[in-house]
Amino acid sequence: MSDVRHVLVLPDREAAEEVVGELSDRFGVAEEPQLVRDALAGEDDAEDAQWLVVVEDPSGRLDASALDAFAAEYEGWLEAP
Repeated sequence: MSDVRHVLVLPDREAAEEVVGELSDRFGVAEEPQLVRDALAGEDDAEDAQWLVVVEDPSGRLDASALDAFAAEYEGWLEAP
């Protein structure tokens, strides 16, 4: 089985940091998720940046719909692979 990577898109850094903190508690994510700032195309204003939380799922055991619902609690979503 190939490695699975889930990308959660969050509206701001605060939400993304909260999601990172919750992932291990709620989903048992062992590896520290990666936090990535994603500036929207053509926007220079840092306020218009989205934040991505990249979760490595080598065993493919995380449920995509559960992750999407989790991200939605923070006004975010799971990026489709």
